[in-house]
Amino acid sequence: MVRSCGQGIPAWAYVGALFLLIHSVTVGGAALKQEVALDSGATVLNHSMSLVQRMETLLALGNSSDVTLKVQTINTDEVKVIQAHSLVLSLQSDVFEEMLLSRNGSAVFLRETAECAAVFDKFVRYLYCGDISVRLDQAISLHKLASKYHVWDLQQGLTQYMTQHLSSDSPTGHVIGWYNYALQIGDVVLRDSCLQYLSWNLSSVLQSGEWGSISEDLLLSLLQRSDLILQSELELYEALEAWISQNKPVSSTIESALRAVRYGMIPPQHLFRLQKQSPLLQKHYESIRDLLYLAFQFHSASPIQLAKYFDVNCSIFTPRNYLSVSWGSPWLLNNPTRDDRSFSFQTQLGPSGHDSSKRVTWNALFSPRWLPLSARSTYTEMGAMQPTRTDAGRPRIIVTPATSSPDFAGVSFQKTVIVMARQQGKVVVRHVYNFHQSTEEAGDFLVDADLQRRVSEYLIDSSLYLHVVIKPLYHSLIVSRK
Repeated sequence: MVRSCGQGIPAWAYVGALFLLIHSVTVGGAALKQEVALDSGATVLNHSMSLVQRMETLLALGNSSDVTLKVQTINTDEVKVIQAHSLVLSLQSDVFEEMLLSRNGSAVFLRETAECAAVFDKFVRYLYCGDISVRLDQAISLHKLASKYHVWDLQQGLTQYMTQHLSSDSPTGHVIGWYNYALQIGDVVLRDSCLQYLSWNLSSVLQSGEWGSISEDLLLSLLQRSDLILQSELELYEALEAWISQNKPVSSTIESALRAVRYGMIPPQHLFRLQKQSPLLQKHYESIRDLLYLAFQFHSASPIQLAKYFDVNCSIFTPRNYLSVSWGSPWLLNNPTRDDRSFSFQTQLGPSGHDSSKRVTWNALFSPRWLPLSARSTYTEMGAMQPTRTDAGRPRIIVTPATSSPDFAGVSFQKTVIVMARQQGKVVVRHVYNFHQSTEEAGDFLVDADLQRRVSEYLIDSSLYLHVVIKPLYHSLIVSRK
């Protein structure tokens, strides 16, 4: 006869909990174990789902429970009572194990915030069953519980869930809240994922209700970035104006934010309008007078002439990734693996008002299966051509100016290719590739993309959605200054 184990727990509960732990820890290696078993002539019978169901029933009915979890919501008299089993809790959490070893009586008293208390029964169910359903508004609370009680698999799973659901729709938005939480706990992966999403999809963020909840530090951090993807600098200024009106920060914050706007990237006619019609600009005009003066000088003279007297290697003259037509063009590639494609588009020579009427024509070439010379077909000594492996190529994109011009003197162009994708039903930026200065192509373009699959995460309805942005830079003019 098998004796009972633990504090009054029958042996079958002990064995069931042990099987649950094995299932939850080794689920990632199930395929490997099955292969080994089949190689040795054995067949695997997997009834783990029925075991999970029994464990869920065990928790729900409280059969043979030997510990009562009393979860009090902080600053309230509300207490949630959960009948549990010490063996399961100890196997899944060393924090619970320590609590249970030092407890007096059959009850363990816990104190949680209202948000964590609301999902505590869901958290305990995960300890028994190894799976959990998560809503966007529950992710942080569950992550806090997983971190507090050292349930590391759940913690990692929730971090992955959040990084994969940044684009999901929610009534009040969630990315900024997740960013602040990641900053608080020091989760670098989640923090950087949130920051990248906000930077690459800023136009949609500016139009959402979430924009008003952004913190001062995050706002100032975003304003310093050159990789922001949005329609125009004017769109950013108008969103900043709305944020200041809603949050009413101190004057020093307002001035720091206003000085981070790149006024040289705003056409002069819009700058004139802002001077006359923007209450924010009129109120804080003296704090940015020098920047507006420099912007108007930039628009009235050629960049070469301006570089003789001013340092053009500063942020006010550096474009971000603008999606408006004067900066680039979208490019839709239906069935991108079929054959090579090319198209032409025009951009302004530069953001300076002096160059606004000058256009540059660009040629773009996309090849789905480009091969380096070393991998292409060759002829043998007998004159026979060795076949080329067509599956060895990789996607390639080249962007070059159609002609050269004396107007290009002192100007270098950074080409940016934006790849769109659909995530959680929303079209978002999937990846950004930069071709710096005179480089014609990005060496790592879609290097990890499998465009042959119709359900590739880089495709939308079997099509590749690109947007090419051309950013004129004036760094080289500094060298020529006397």
